[in-house]
Order: sequence, then structure tokens, then C-alpha cells
Amino acid sequence: MKITHIHPASSTHPAATAHDHSGHMHASANEEQKWTDPVCGMEVDKDAPLQYQYEGQVYRFCSEHCLHKFKAEPTRYLHKEETAIPDKEIPAEAGVMYTCPMHPEIRQDHPGSCPKCGMALEQEQPSLEEEENPELRDFQHRFWFTLPLTVVVTLLAMFGHQAALFSMQLQSWIELVLSVPVVLWAGWPFFTRWAKSILHRSPNMWTLIGTGTGTAFIYSVVATIIPEIFPLSFQSMGRVAVYFEAADVIISLTLLGQVMELKARSQTSEAIRLLMGLAPKTARRINADGSEEDVPLTHVHVGDVLRIRPGEKVPVDGVIIDGSSTVDESMLTGEPIPVSKKAGDKVIGATMNTTGALTMRSEKVGSQTVLAQIVNMVAQAQRSKAPMQRMADRIAGHFVIIVVSIAVLTFFGWGIFGPATGWEFGLLNAVAVLIIACPCALGLATPMSIMVATGKAATKGVLFRDAAAIENFRKVDTLIVDKTGTLTEGHPVFEQVIPVAGFDAEQILRVAASLDQGSEHPLAHAIVDAARVKGLLLEPVSQFETISGIGVEGLIAGQSVMLGNTALMEQVGVNIVELLTDAERLRTEGASVMYLAINNKLAGLLAVSDPIKASTAEALTQLKAEGITVIMATGDGVTTALAVGKKLGIAEVHGEVKPADKLALVERLQQQGHIVAMAGDGINDAPALAKADVGVAMGTGTDVAMSSAPVTLVKGDLRGIAVARALSNATISNMKQNLMFAFIYNALGIPLAAGVLYSATGMLLSPMIAALAMSLSSVSVITNALRLRNRDI
Repeated sequence: MKITHIHPASSTHPAATAHDHSGHMHASANEEQKWTDPVCGMEVDKDAPLQYQYEGQVYRFCSEHCLHKFKAEPTRYLHKEETAIPDKEIPAEAGVMYTCPMHPEIRQDHPGSCPKCGMALEQEQPSLEEEENPELRDFQHRFWFTLPLTVVVTLLAMFGHQAALFSMQLQSWIELVLSVPVVLWAGWPFFTRWAKSILHRSPNMWTLIGTGTGTAFIYSVVATIIPEIFPLSFQSMGRVAVYFEAADVIISLTLLGQVMELKARSQTSEAIRLLMGLAPKTARRINADGSEEDVPLTHVHVGDVLRIRPGEKVPVDGVIIDGSSTVDESMLTGEPIPVSKKAGDKVIGATMNTTGALTMRSEKVGSQTVLAQIVNMVAQAQRSKAPMQRMADRIAGHFVIIVVSIAVLTFFGWGIFGPATGWEFGLLNAVAVLIIACPCALGLATPMSIMVATGKAATKGVLFRDAAAIENFRKVDTLIVDKTGTLTEGHPVFEQVIPVAGFDAEQILRVAASLDQGSEHPLAHAIVDAARVKGLLLEPVSQFETISGIGVEGLIAGQSVMLGNTALMEQVGVNIVELLTDAERLRTEGASVMYLAINNKLAGLLAVSDPIKASTAEALTQLKAEGITVIMATGDGVTTALAVGKKLGIAEVHGEVKPADKLALVERLQQQGHIVAMAGDGINDAPALAKADVGVAMGTGTDVAMSSAPVTLVKGDLRGIAVARALSNATISNMKQNLMFAFIYNALGIPLAAGVLYSATGMLLSPMIAALAMSLSSVSVITNALRLRNRDI
């Protein structure tokens, strides 16, 4: 990451203007100096008390937490060798960029809130080490410091007149003093977003929250300071009613909701951190003089010669120049079987060397490696995925404009056309309109349904990571499935032995298992496990050797034994014609075939396969019955993939596909107008899982897959997809009902609060009754959402 340092404006830098993450000034000579915290990037006042001088430069910090982190590792946050250049010359990619999850076109180089929706911005691509979100920390402080004040004000409003500890006028002043820090300090970020929504002409939920709480607070302040302007009919128990508790409670509850949301959203970048964590931190480099040293991965360059010992990860992409081994490439292919490697073969960074020592030459480093490209694909897919457009948000702009307009019309209507005290009535009724229209029920309508639905789903073995997945699942018409670990168990098991004349099946299995005792290959483990289950006595092996990529050999009871594929048999001149028909049949059934030769004569073959899950066929039948098209995309061989597809009745099968191919398949189907779900269990599935409209990870798979997908099937059972779809339909229906409840209260309450019925009935809706109606609407929404718990799915 490149970070440019800008030194404060001086006689030698008269026009220095920049905004960076180094804690330096980013203001022109004609503007007030602005600084940023070099650790978290938050804006810091030029007179901030927390300062630290490092190498002649002063840095300013937003908190002691950031100051201590900088003191411990200043070079981590600074690249002092960079040259100072103006901000306008810095490309967007030069530093950490922040974007809005809902509006990805919003990008800036510092934390903040989206000017369109007010949502907190997040990093486009997180760092490996998770940093504490400065906004989360700020909101937590505001919430916990002011929560006691909110509780006290609410208790005073509810029971103060009964306790009669002091006069009601004094109680109003006490509530005012206690409410000032809650509304003006704790609620300041919300009023900032309220102002931005007006400035950018983008009305949203913050417009309602800011208008409702601000008006209730201002009205209450006026009622406390100059109560004589209100009619006597609006005085109760010796004072004009005030509504500080309404403003305080709304602020506190909104802060709590923001804290919960920010914590949940931090999990969306976990998949990328897990991917980045796959790469080793160091590499063992062989220098020109033959000496060896461990160097940081960032110091590896193209052309360097590296040593990879057994059990170590391949540091970067390159080619083997010496040695042979088997390499576990499941992080790329998703297949559990390690691949044999020898001189001249390509290796991929972050894959695991299992058995032998290798020497390699690096060919791709940094952002050019396959792992870095997968990380980039996941990041792009996550940013490009449209978030759930909640029904409340779709109409929030119109709703806000209507409510504010009604409040304004109410105020001026009463003032111009009302009685002598019309302006006072107008103010009171306008406040009532804004309070009854406060978006508590509207804001709870969808989150409550989502909260209950996710709990219900968890009891069914389906984990939803976000609300968008619940909304989108009911729209899915195409499902892409991986093979290994999704349709199949993901663990090779021994299938059968076919001996030639003169040998029996148990003899073949016993000899093959005896030879495979020295192998780390998963196929070997399957054969050895099968022999042990049958109680066969295994014999010792001498001169065991792995023949790279094609098999193994050794001596058993003085006999030369070889076990491997067709290439090995051809290499040693063993005639396998007798079993070719059986071998091809087994391959078309999805099995891997190995030949056993004793003293250079064919003895038989062994088949190992990855069995299809018992629940797969039933799950696919259910999905097809619901009109979902199922497509298989696997990194396994085409022949095996077609065999499994035929067995399960899957018409469209794609074999030998890589992560980019799966991602491209998802994008192509989406461009054709399909709503696509992707189900997989491996790291190779991560980009496609992130890009799909709904990503479904097997709970038996990798952490990266589960972090990339918004839905996880805990048991790895595809039948959970049918459950998720049914729950999606039920949840969306429940959300619509909640929204209906919220708007019924507004439709009935707003006209009454505005005083429409006053001329006919003499009735006015005081802000207190408006607050009660607002509470009842919230109770209705919560009660209806809880009905989902008893829904039969």
C-alpha cells in the first residue's frame, strides 16, 4: 500500500494540499488546517491534545488507543521514503479507500458516512489484521455514556409526578439539563447525517429521525423555558407537557442499532482476511552463493530461487526446478487429492507441500499471484453485489417529504387560519405530526422480521449472514453447485477390486494397502482404511518410493510391487488391456482407477470414488419441482463430472473449471436475467459465492467459503436450500404485513395529529398521545414478527 506524506504548509510549501493517512495536514493556505489520525484515518482537530513527534514530524490522534498503536509500530503506518506530492496527483488506489455497501459508486480516502443513505462507509479491501472500526468505538462511547441519562429522564417522565420530589416546573428543567448531552452530543452524528440528507437532497431514514427527535427536543426546550406561550388547556399538573424522554429514547435506541449493525457488517470482510491469511509470511530464499535465508514474503522478487520443505506452504507462484513431492492444491481446485509435482511443473502460492523437498523459481509475486487475484475477485464481487433494498427505503424519500410537508402545512395552517392562539396550536400539532410519524415502527418493520427469521432458520440448520439473502432467495431460478463436498461427501472411499485370473480380491487389496502404508495420498488412505476394516494383515514394505505423478512402488516379501495409473503401467511395460473396459466403465461412474502390478505383471485394479451424499438426490428433486434449474460446475475432470451429473440427472455440467470460470458462469447467467444461487464448499468457490445473488456454503467446507457466502447450510445438506426458500417467502410476507401496520398508524394518526377533525369534534392529538400511538405501532410490528417463530417451514 502506497501512502504519500504531505508536510505542513510553509514558506517552502505554500500550496501544500492533501488528505492522507499519515496524520499530516490536508488544508490549503486559505483554509483552516485539517489533520488525520495516521492509524484510523479519522479527521483530527489541529489543536488535538494527543500528539506524538516522530523523526521531526508531529502526528495527531483521535484517541489514546491510536496513539499507543502508533508509538509501538510507527513504520507500520508510515512510508517515510515516499515523496511529497499534492493529493490531486494521488490515484484512488494509492491508499485505503472507503465505499458505501449500498452505493458502491461512493468512494473516498477516509472513513465517514454515505451522502446518499447515511450508512457508515467501509474499506473496499480490508487489511489482514482487523482494525477496530473507529465509528463503532465512537458510537459505543456515546451510547454507554448517555444511557444512564436516558433512563433517568424516562423514569422522571413516567413517575416524577407521583414521587413529587420537586415541582413540575423544576422537573422540566432537570429533564432539559439531562437531555442536552443525550440529544446534542450522543445524537450529533445523526443530526449530521440529517443535514447531509437535506444538503444532498436525498431524504432517507435519517431525515425522519433527525426531524422527529430534533423537533421534539426543540419543542420541549421552548415549553420549559417559555411555557407561557402555550394555551392553558395544554398545561397539566402545573407545567406544559414536555417530551425529552421521546427524543432521548429514540437517540439511544438508534445508537444501539448502529452498534449492532457495524459489528455485523465487520464480518463481511472476514472471507478476504481468511484468504489473505493463507499466504505464508516468509519464504526461504537460496542466494547466489548457495547460502539460504528466511525473508519476508514482500522481499521475494521474480526470478528468486526458493526452497520449500515438507509441510511448508508454497510462497509464490512459480516453477519447480528440482525435487518431487505431492502438493495439496485444494485452496485453488477444491479437490481433496494432492497433485504430484516434479521439475518443470508449475506451483501456486499458498498451496501446501506435503511430502518431499522442492526448489522453485518465482514467476509471479504480490498482486500477480493466483491467490491475490482470487482475493481481488472476492472483494470486487462483494462490492458489486447489490444490498437488500428494504421496502421501507424504497418509499422513505417520498414518505419523508410527505410527513415534513404535512407538519409545515399544519403549523402555517393553524397560524394563518386558526384562532387567536393558532400559532401555538400549530406548533403543538406540527410536533405531534412529526412524533407520530417518527420511523420507529417503519424502522423495526424489516429488521424484526429478519431477526426472527434468522433465528428460525438456525434451528433448521440454515445460517443467514445478511438480510439480502433472505429477500433474494425467493427469487432464485438457477442454482450452480460444486461437486466435491457439495453433491458428494468430499472424502475418497474405497469402492471395489477387480482381479485378473490367478488373483483374488482380498489378495489385491491386502498387497495394495501394504504398499500404500508409506504414502500420504488421500487415495492411499482410502485403500489402507478399507483393508483394516476387513481385518486384513498388512505386510512390511522396503525400498518404498513415490514415482512422481503416476504411482508408488516397493518390495513386499521379496516381490516387486507397483500401484499407479495408466502412465505408470505403460512406463514399466505392464499390459493392462485385459482391464481397460472395466477401468473405463468405473471412470464413467465417477471413480478413480489404479492398477496393481506384481513382478511386472498385472494383478488387478482398485477403484476409489467420492460417494454422492445420501440427501443429494432428494434435494435436487425438490429444487427441480420448484422450477429451479441446477447446473454443476467443478474443478474435477470432465469424465467424472459428466458421470456424476448423469447419475443425478443434471443436464448442464461444467468440468475442469477454475475460480475465474465459476465467477464468469455466474456473471453470464446474471446478464441473461437469471437470479443465481451458488452452492459450494471450497476456497475455489469463494469468488462465485460472493458474486452470486445468493451464495450458499456447505457447513462441512472451508471457512473462506462460509465467509464468502451469505448463507451456510450447517449440515452440508442441499435440502436446506428448499427450507431457505420457504423461509424467504414467509419472511417477505411478514415484512409486508409489518409495513402495513406501520403505515396504517401513520395514515390514521397523521391527519388526527394535524387537527383535521378539530372543527367537527373539537379534538386535538397531543404529542403525548402521538408518542403512545408511535409505541403501539412498534408493539404491533414486533408482535407480528414473532409469529414467524411458530411458522411451519
